[in-house]
Order: sequence, then C-alpha cells, then structure tokens
Amino acid sequence: MKFFLAFCAPLAVSVALSATHLRAEAPDPGQIEISVGRLLEQGHYSRMKLDEKVSQRFLKNYLEGLDYNHLYFTQKDVDLFTLKFGNSLNNDVLLGNPDPAFTIFNIYKKRVEDRVAKIKELLAQKYDFTSDRSVEVNRQKAAWPKDDAEADLLWKDRVEGELLQEVLNKHAINPPAKVLTRRYDQVLRSLHEQTKEDIIKGFPTILAQTYDPHSEYMSKSELDNFQINMRLSLVGIGAVLNSEDGYAKIAELVPGGPASKDGRLKVGDRVAAVAQGDKDFVDSVDMKLDKVVEMIRGKKDTIVRLQVIPGNAADTSVRKIIEIKRDEIKLKEQEAKAEIIERPGPDGNPIRLGWVILPSFYADMEHTGAADAKSTTKDVLALINRLKQEHIQGLVMDLRHNGGGSLEEAVNLTGLFIKRGPVVQAKDSSGSIHVSKDRDPSVAWDGPLIVCTNRLSASASEIFAAALQDYNRAVIVGDSSTFGKGTVQTMLEIGRIMPFLGGGNNEAGALKLTIQKFYRIAGGSTQHKGVEADVHLPSLFDHQEIGESALKGPLPYDTVAPVDFDKWDRPLFKNDLRQRSGVRIAADPEFRYINEDLDILKKRLAENRVSLNEKARRAEIEEDKQRRDQREAAREKVKRPDAKTYVITLDNVKKPDLQLATYDKPDKKSADAKTGDSKPGDVKSADGKPGDSKPSDSKSSSETSAATALDDDAADDDAEATNRSERFDPIKTETLNILSDLIDLQRNPKTATASTAK
Repeated sequence: MKFFLAFCAPLAVSVALSATHLRAEAPDPGQIEISVGRLLEQGHYSRMKLDEKVSQRFLKNYLEGLDYNHLYFTQKDVDLFTLKFGNSLNNDVLLGNPDPAFTIFNIYKKRVEDRVAKIKELLAQKYDFTSDRSVEVNRQKAAWPKDDAEADLLWKDRVEGELLQEVLNKHAINPPAKVLTRRYDQVLRSLHEQTKEDIIKGFPTILAQTYDPHSEYMSKSELDNFQINMRLSLVGIGAVLNSEDGYAKIAELVPGGPASKDGRLKVGDRVAAVAQGDKDFVDSVDMKLDKVVEMIRGKKDTIVRLQVIPGNAADTSVRKIIEIKRDEIKLKEQEAKAEIIERPGPDGNPIRLGWVILPSFYADMEHTGAADAKSTTKDVLALINRLKQEHIQGLVMDLRHNGGGSLEEAVNLTGLFIKRGPVVQAKDSSGSIHVSKDRDPSVAWDGPLIVCTNRLSASASEIFAAALQDYNRAVIVGDSSTFGKGTVQTMLEIGRIMPFLGGGNNEAGALKLTIQKFYRIAGGSTQHKGVEADVHLPSLFDHQEIGESALKGPLPYDTVAPVDFDKWDRPLFKNDLRQRSGVRIAADPEFRYINEDLDILKKRLAENRVSLNEKARRAEIEEDKQRRDQREAAREKVKRPDAKTYVITLDNVKKPDLQLATYDKPDKKSADAKTGDSKPGDVKSADGKPGDSKPSDSKSSSETSAATALDDDAADDDAEATNRSERFDPIKTETLNILSDLIDLQRNPKTATASTAK
C-alpha cells in the first residue's frame, strides 16, 4: 500500500492523460456513494460513524460547496434543506439514494438562473460610482441573506463593485457591462453543462471532506491526473485548453509536446470537433470542457484529429483539420533542479553554495523499483553528486510551496543527509505506531545544510524538515512555521475494492482516505503547529489565512512518545545565526517592504471590504503605484551582490559545462495577453502541472468570478510584482547569507557568542 502526503487542493484536469477516452459503461453513482460511505466509516482515521451529527455537517458543507460565498441561497432555503435533509443524508448515502443531490442542485440552479437575470437588469443601469458605500469581498464566513430582498441589496452592491473593477481595469478591451454579461453567461453555461453524474459525484466528494480536509473522492479523470502529477509524465498532445464562448480554446502548448513539435496547432485556435483516428468527428461546440478533454485523451502512438477554427481567421466558418499522434510528455518544470551560487564569503574569499529546488515529493507509484521509475530521492541524489563535483561548501534544500507527495520519498530523501535511524512515526486509528526508518548508513551530503520553508510547505515537506531539525542536522529558515498538515492518506481505487463497480479497473474512481497521523521522532505532531523555523524571515505568506488551522474540520493536535535517535554531533549555532540575520533584516529595505505589505494585507483581510467610490479607489490604486514606483527607483540604486548563478537540471546534470542563469525583465505585454477575461477554474491543463489552487479552494465558478472581480485592484501590477520577486528574492538572498554564516561558524567556532553553539 502506497502512502502519500499532500495538499487537498483540486488537481487540474489534463487534456493529455494516459487513459483512453473510450470507457466501459459508467459505474452506478449510487453504488459509489454506498462504497465511499462505508469506506469512510470503516477506514478513516477517526472511525467516525456516518450518523446524524455527520449528516448535519455534511449538508452544511455541501451547501457551501455549491454556494461558497453565500450569495445565491437564502437563509430560508438553508432552513428548508436542514429540515428536510439535515438528519437523513447519512441514510441516503448508505442507501445510494441520489435524490437529495438532485433536489438541492436543482434549487441552486434555479437560484443562479434567477440571480443572473436580475444581474443583467442591474448591468443595464447607469452608475456614477460616487457613493460612500463599500462591498464585502469574501463572504465565506458571512450569513446567508435572510430572504430575496436582502439578497437583492447584497447583489446590487456586488454588481456595482464588479462594474467599478472593470472601469478601473487599465487594460480593458470591452465595456464593463459587456465583460460582466459574458462572465455570467459563462456561469450559466457551466451550470447547464453539469450532468447527472457530475451532480451525484459532488456528494461523495463533499462527504469525504466532511471527515477531514484531506480525504476526498476522485473521479477517474481526477485519479489519472493525480497519478500524472506523482510520476511527472503523461501521454497526450501537450496542449492547455480553456473555455471561451462555448469553444475549447488553445491557451498554451507544452514545449516539446506533440502539438508543439507538429507546429500546426496554435495558441488561440478553437476546437470545434474531435475524432479518434479515422472515426467520425464529434461536435464539441458548447460541450463541457471536461468532455472535450476526455475526447482528446488517449494512449501513446494513437491518433487524434482536431477540427479547428484558426485563431487568426476572420471568418469563423473556416476549419482546418489537424492530425496529431499522442506521445509521452515529461513534466520537466516539476522536477527537482539545482543551482550553484558563486559569491564572496564572510571573509571576502569566493565560495560556492548549492541550492536544490524541490517542487514536490514525486514518485512513479505504478512502477516502483523499475530502473527508469521517477523518484525524488534518485533525482536529488544526482543533483547533489554534481554539486559536490563543483566543490560547493554548503547546501540549501528549498521546499517553499512544496505541498507534499510520497511518504516513502520523504523518508528516503531524509536518509541522504543522516546516517541510519528513525525519520517519522505514524499512528493509525487503533493507536498502533509504526516508525519509518532510514536503513542506509551512507550520507550523500554531510556539510552545512539549510532547509528553506514557508507556510505552503506541507506534509512530506514537514516530515523532511522536522526530522532534520530533530536530528540537529539542518537549520530551518523561512516563515514562522510550515502549513501544519500532519496526516497520512492512502489511495483506494473503488473498483478494486468493490469489483462489481468496475471489474477491478479504476472506472469508479478512488477515495483518498486519511488513515494515519504522523509524528516527529521527538514525539510532537506537526498537525496545526507545523515545523517552526529556527531563523524566521518575513514573508507575505506568513499569516493565519494559510495553514491547516484555516481549513474546515482538521484533525486535532496531539503527541506520542519520542523514539531513540542519535543527534548530529556538529553545532548549528542557531542563536548566532538568528542574531546575525536579524541585523541584516533590520537594514534590508526588501524586508521592510515585505513587512509593510504584510501589514497592508492583514488590514485588508480584516476589513474585507472595498469602496464603491471610483475616486477613492483610484486614490488607493495611485497610492499603491507610487509605493511600487518608489521601491523600484530605490532598487535601481542598489548594487547587486557580486554573484554568479549556474543552473543544473536533470537534463544537463552530467554535462561538463555549467549553464549560467539569466534573469530577464518580465514581459508585461505577454502577461497581459494571458490574463484576458478568463476566470479561475476555466483552464484545463494538458501538461498535468499541479495548479495554484489553495487547499480550501472549492468555490463554484460563479462565486469565484465574483470574488476575483472584487478582490484585486491591480491584477496586472500584481503579476508584474510576482515576476519581479522571482528576479529579486530577498528570502533566497538572506538564506544564502545564513548559509555563509553557518559555514563560517562551523569552520571558525571561536567567532560564535558564548553558549550559542546548538
């Protein structure tokens, strides 16, 4: 049985998976409901019975899954649902009764249809944006409007806010009312595309997440996607699609993929029909994007034909037919990679520092043990061996934004930096504790080591960081703590457990089930608390809206007895590192900027409102712009550190020459072109990359679009700021400074302050 640890964020759907689009007859959704309910009762860590108490929470979560921002249902609706289903959903699930799902969804659908009709009436009105009113941005914790009259008032302000947002859009192409009309037409189109299977599938999905935030039901396509993200390869054409005006539109081509190599399919082209090999075309206009995706999927070396409207065609009746052979695509951007940073050391002499970037703990679980099976540990070992050949004096493992992955890889990777010994403890629902150990006495890197984390470092990342901290092997640098996910999941393919649902295949999908909690070898849990940094660096991610404690229904924190292990016998001088870093941070304008922005962010999150006054909003935008301009002017005067950076990938790790890194200025035009009118959730990724969605990201498309419109006064400026931060990363710079200090202190311990050599 394979265990893994990762965020519960929804995975992006891939166009180019390794599964045929031709399926056997779909399994009975009612039987899937029954199976998921029984597996949760019998297999979940909590062993919680699917009773009336769970039923009430399940109903609440289901309603919020549909109406995330409490915009469409009224309290009257909720009261009626509670009266009718609050104490009986558990029985409906265990009996495989889909009626509640249909009843609730159909009422939701009617509420959205009625609301969009009213929205279009509001869009026809004139607004001068001179009021002193404001509108609530995030209504996740707000009460549902008590009745239609209160909902009408809420939406009046909301639509005015969305219109003002478009008025303030300095890159607007269409009039605000037209943009919003298209947006809500898309909301309706997405709603009407929901099939009976889609509606019923939502039930076990929300039910699983009622047990804890990291359990979830995955459909077949979602399971395929999960496996792609773990093994970092897929079979397909290599294209990213989004939905626009009823068409599946090519948003991006994966470099090196079949479509990119073929050269005929272009970004902007729209797919009108899809055919398998020499079979007839199936019209895909106004088809749900997931269904188009499913038709384009296929096995290696099979042919898919696309009937395409060229993006540059003046006449939309023009069609071209493109035949593409599906092939395997390696997802290089999610592999481990490394850098060599050559810079002056504390004594002025040049030193070389290694930096390994690890986006996730990936593994090819289907081909474990095979020579060519994908493995985080194997890849990182290859990078470290090359870094050692280049005579690095210290190493950083960068786990920022690493949401986890394979438990086995977390244990094995830890083993590269310690002699044999325990790495993590795991307790099951019966209280039995299993200790995972590194049994290999060899050490790949025994020099100075830092692990760089942030609030988005979760699960397997936390096991790795916690073990090295407990062994006193590495200094943890970054946000005050990591995410705080201390649970272990396994993947149960329902068709294998319940053969009558799929003949042993994965047609019935899978249940990602929380079966254990993990604990540090020192006895504490990372659940809720995460791994606290030894040296804290200011960061915009370091706030309470990110982390396990911000999710619904997380399992509680607790402890177990520690196990015996031998700590690393070299001092890490943590107090000295904190003191030296603190002096630099206080004098560094970049960290001052981060602290200023963090204060602004916390203030805006607390206020949770934006003004409906155009003059006031423009003043805020101008204030933000002036602040950015002043910072950019100040940055231009700052002398860059005298350093060179060389990039090492798994493709060039054995090549004799080093590749010098280059940092280009962001292409603003390109960034704007990618933004357009698309909304979160509209893009279906053909490259299988994990999305940027948050662990709690379960918004419906209608609410996502509204929240997006109100939540950001300068999206393009933020995109530019993100590109800039990638070129000018103060956290990376300071982490390298801390590593240089660690090298210096371990080499010259007499320079340490008294009683600080820990």
